[in-house]
Amino acid sequence: MAERTGTTLDSPAFARAVARLRVPGMGTEAVAPFLAGLIRMTRPRRVLEVGSGYTTPFLAAALAGAQEQAAEESRQLAAKTRPYLRAGTPLDDDWLRAEPALAAPAAYLEPYRPRFVAVDDRSIPESSAGQVEDVLDELGLTGRVTFVDASLREADAALPEDFAPIDFAWVDAWDCLYFLDHFLDRINPAGGVVVLHYLMTYPEGEAILRYLAGLQRARPGELEVLNLLEAHKLRQNSVTMIRRIAVASPRLAGPGGRIRYDDELRERATTHAESLDSELEKSK
Repeated sequence: MAERTGTTLDSPAFARAVARLRVPGMGTEAVAPFLAGLIRMTRPRRVLEVGSGYTTPFLAAALAGAQEQAAEESRQLAAKTRPYLRAGTPLDDDWLRAEPALAAPAAYLEPYRPRFVAVDDRSIPESSAGQVEDVLDELGLTGRVTFVDASLREADAALPEDFAPIDFAWVDAWDCLYFLDHFLDRINPAGGVVVLHYLMTYPEGEAILRYLAGLQRARPGELEVLNLLEAHKLRQNSVTMIRRIAVASPRLAGPGGRIRYDDELRERATTHAESLDSELEKSK
């Protein structure tokens, strides 16, 4: 594998490498960094891309960065918790605001080790999918992506057996209707996200949006949908975001956003700190 020269999204080396994958007619110049931002915000553990190309290294680099950041935050969280455990004092606002500020201990009980599967049969002549692996190798990101050489309709059988639930899916393919029918139930019901490219402002895409609205009516309280339009473009000019909410997110704060420093929070902080201490002891 080549030396890592530009895995960080804001590095000049990264910009130079991914420029080789840019196909102007694909319309992903703004979408690719947008997806990277969603990855950094939501920290999905299983990520699916349908239609690889310019967006692939953005997703891979964002996942790599999120994993490194999560590991550092885990160490910081244990470090700020230990003094409270030794003194036998309750957690408080000073603990909450210390780095990593606002961190929820439950999110760090399992190490963050994301997996990324990219599906593409490379059947579109103008696509840059065939060059993606070379760019990933240049950036030191090859091991971050598992490639599945298949169409979306063949992907069901080709995906790793344990690749479920899917926490984040980016679908840049014409067969979005097939995805909704065959993959939506594989999206994590506790907040899994799907981003579909270019459904607004053309008849077939608008028909899929109407179909999606019908799914919302048929499955009330399960799907949140948001459409974002790049109105300055003639086509390839939108994303449709779906968030699956069949399982409600836990309520972590009380009225006014106040944190309850109760036994459950302390227990999770304790478990996390002790688990990390145990791992460190084993590594010596």
